Amino acid sequence: MRTAVLLGNRDTKRTIYFEKAARQNGLPFLFLEWEEWRRCGFPADSQLFVKIDPPVWTDGHLSGLNDLVGSYRSDLKALEKEASVSQFLNTPRALMELLDKTRCKQVLKEAGLPVTQSLGEGIGDSETLLSRMKDMRIFSVFIKPVSGSGAAGVTAFRFQPKTGRMAAYSCAAPDQAALKPERSSSFRPPLINTKRLHTITEPAEILDFLDSLLSLGCIVERWYPKADFQGFSYDLRAVCQDGALDFLLARLSKGPVTNLHLNNHPLEASRLALPEDVTSTIQELCRRACGCYPGLRSAGIDILLEKGSLKPRIIEMNGQGDLLYQDIYDKNEIYSHQVRMMKAWLEQGGTL
Repeated sequence: MRTAVLLGNRDTKRTIYFEKAARQNGLPFLFLEWEEWRRCGFPADSQLFVKIDPPVWTDGHLSGLNDLVGSYRSDLKALEKEASVSQFLNTPRALMELLDKTRCKQVLKEAGLPVTQSLGEGIGDSETLLSRMKDMRIFSVFIKPVSGSGAAGVTAFRFQPKTGRMAAYSCAAPDQAALKPERSSSFRPPLINTKRLHTITEPAEILDFLDSLLSLGCIVERWYPKADFQGFSYDLRAVCQDGALDFLLARLSKGPVTNLHLNNHPLEASRLALPEDVTSTIQELCRRACGCYPGLRSAGIDILLEKGSLKPRIIEMNGQGDLLYQDIYDKNEIYSHQVRMMKAWLEQGGTL
């Protein structure tokens, strides 16, 4: 028997709105929670089309992201061996490859696609970071935990080598609850995600913060001036499915970090009135980026448009970047498209 399956987490927006799309499009499907799958596996004697939703991060400590992603990788490796699965919306292999943000950028760059410039690997502390920035003459950077989720840990950092002045903008901060009298003076509290952007300007505080952040394993990239619209800078979140652009949203912000989790402003990309050639370039860029990963039918792609030229560059790709509130609360088209793909597989005898 052929069966559509959603492997995920109960009572999340991902599950609720996928289920809504399934009802509206007449797709019967089986929902399995991660813990249930770990205990029992998939139903025997079935041919399955499986959509994998990511695990939920509830800890709040940035160090917990590394543990969560490590556990997720183990689950994905086990899913690769599931004999009953005929199709995945996104294969475990594709999802694992996109979890490696550094390697993903290398793959895209080798394919000739424009990406944000990396400052290289091996930047594990503030001293190395400042040295690398001076050597490359890049004095504004973004720092992102390699196992990051959303805006968690994302930090914009500026440094003026002639004056020594610095500024850092981040929603990560030391966990003050971990500071107890019995701790030694050298104790460095773990970083937590505060879900609000704050600014640090004191150099000693910045360097201590950067040491904590970089010790988690981070990507460091050039901070490009972004295109602006009505006084806001912005970048784009594209959702590409089945080889075509499904949804394009601008994320407007007065600050350097545009993630919508930080109460920034979403805007339908059509309202930007971008030149037709820029829109066409974005569509082709998304198509080619997804084509770099066999087994990838759905991806969220963050795209920067350089200020002035509007040249697009890929910031990052996410194999599970399909949850956009601006879509689920409107037409729910992203999940409806996924449901239609799965329904076609059921109706066509297990082929797509």
